[in-house]
Amino acid sequence: MWVQIAYYVAVLVASYFISVAVARKNQGSNAKPETADNWEFPQAQEGTAQCIFFGDCWTQDWFVLAYGNYRYAAIKK
Repeated sequence: MWVQIAYYVAVLVASYFISVAVARKNQGSNAKPETADNWEFPQAQEGTAQCIFFGDCWTQDWFVLAYGNYRYAAIKK
């Protein structure tokens, strides 16, 4: 019985050290979040007729008319 418990604890400790060794390392706190300027969306020209789809729909010609309201401040302070 004690041998099985010791074996279990040894496997548990070994798996912990292996998971810590292969885990991704933090790149530091100097990483900047993505902004809307970093994304390249196909957008319509001014005055182009626009279709509005409600729900899921496949279309041949698509563009991004609007996308989200991204916050620049924390929700809770």
